[in-house]
Amino acid sequence: MPLYDCMLLLKPHVKREGLMELVARVGRHVYSRNGVLTEIKSFGTIQLGYGIKKLSGRYYQGQLMQMTMMATPNINKELQYLNKEDRLLRWLLVKHRDPKYGLEFLNEDDGELELNKLPLGNIFDDEDIEEDDDDDDEYDENPENGGEH
Repeated sequence: MPLYDCMLLLKPHVKREGLMELVARVGRHVYSRNGVLTEIKSFGTIQLGYGIKKLSGRYYQGQLMQMTMMATPNINKELQYLNKEDRLLRWLLVKHRDPKYGLEFLNEDDGELELNKLPLGNIFDDEDIEEDDDDDDEYDENPENGGEH
């Protein structure tokens, strides 16, 4: 069974009991399909980058929860009932794709990429850096007055 992250963004006024009831409901659904919840994280109340409009108003804050689970591949279709959940602003299901980090990522091509073979130094070529020409005079409104406005 693949690993999934389910992100739940709840309305900011939802009580802790309501939040836990929703998380337990999703957990029971996953468990009933022979899945396993491996981790639950709460990020608390967060500020949103934009307002999310719902029938009860526009929300600029939300309570963010992350549930990591091992579940069957059709879990996305089975969680569609969350669309009708009144306490949720948004939800998202993300499938883990066997992530590799650091040296594990660099060594996956049988050592073709090693840290000591990576180029050192400046990321810019010296040829690409243009010298600043003092072209300020062409932008002055009153060249007779020495560029003063």
